[in-house]
Amino acid sequence: MTTRPYAAARRTLSFTDKLLEINWALVLIIAIIASIGFAMLYSVAGGHFSPWANKQILRFIIGLVILVAAASVDIRIWMQVAYPAYAFSLLLLIATTVAGHVGLGAKRWIELGPIQLQPSELMKISLILALARYLHSQSLEDVSKPLKLLIPLVMIAIPAALVLSQPNLGTATIIVADGVSLLFLAGLSWWWIVPAFSAVAAAVPIAWQFLHDYQKRRVMTFLNPQLDAMGAGWNISQAEIAMGSGGVAGKGFLQGTQSQLNFLPEANTDFAFTAIGEEFGFLGCMVLLLLFGTVIFYGVRIAVASRSQFGRLLALGLTLNFFFYIMINGLMVMGLIPVVGIPMPLISYGGTAMLVVMFGFGLLMACHVHRQVEIPRGSTSII
Repeated sequence: MTTRPYAAARRTLSFTDKLLEINWALVLIIAIIASIGFAMLYSVAGGHFSPWANKQILRFIIGLVILVAAASVDIRIWMQVAYPAYAFSLLLLIATTVAGHVGLGAKRWIELGPIQLQPSELMKISLILALARYLHSQSLEDVSKPLKLLIPLVMIAIPAALVLSQPNLGTATIIVADGVSLLFLAGLSWWWIVPAFSAVAAAVPIAWQFLHDYQKRRVMTFLNPQLDAMGAGWNISQAEIAMGSGGVAGKGFLQGTQSQLNFLPEANTDFAFTAIGEEFGFLGCMVLLLLFGTVIFYGVRIAVASRSQFGRLLALGLTLNFFFYIMINGLMVMGLIPVVGIPMPLISYGGTAMLVVMFGFGLLMACHVHRQVEIPRGSTSII
């Protein structure tokens, strides 16, 4: 009886074994959430699969293939490619800064042949991979040593600065939140965390001077949406009207007037959650949040079950990244924080976001499939 865990850890799993080890209950919940997104894209298009729902369904199917493929790769191999993946994503971010495609006033996309890619989305996952590998090699005491801490801080700061320059404040915020959260989970001392938050709070007045004019307008609109209700405050005002008009049970599927009559801009992307509130009301929003909460629960459970520090940190980082998406978008569309342009995962229309989220779930599943694999602290071997 005592030899089974060791044998399971050492045994080489076949592809069929790995398929059976995938947490299909979690995959089902992910598919249900994505299906809600398909339905809303169908609704906001006036009851048509074109132009959004059909493309999103295809992307999700491709994403499922990516999920299964990523889950079948040994977690130690993912550990080996962590730094190259970070370097590749960083190069793509630099290329976007130099020669990226401009859309909606921001330079966030790069064209690779027929593919339009948003490297900042890929950087979130790559950063989590790289930090999980670095922190795996550090002892609990080393994490808080200044010289040891400098490396991960630079790894976080460089991509955050590049994304902020696009400008993309929302994604830069998530990158910093992902990185700082992993440092905290790896054992960073509160003697560093408290002064850091204090320094950030003190720097807010200075940072205000470097914000773009549209970002300043968003902050002022957040503080007083009626200040420019027909201009900068239009989106959030219409979002609040849509959410409020849905009431407890909503107006019904395909009956959302704010979204279908184009009062609500970006109903297919950043404000997709608002369309759900209008058509399915408070109860519909709560069901969706409950499904999201179940995914997060599974993510934490996978992290706890992992026998390696790399697997634990990777699973927790990916789960937190998913949580930050949900939290920021939800608070944004309810008018509790300024509009920052973060999509609701699996719900909002978007190619790169959908595929990267599914890739992230694939890595999370790899942590689950290979949860019995032990990687000694400080080790980088895949054998």
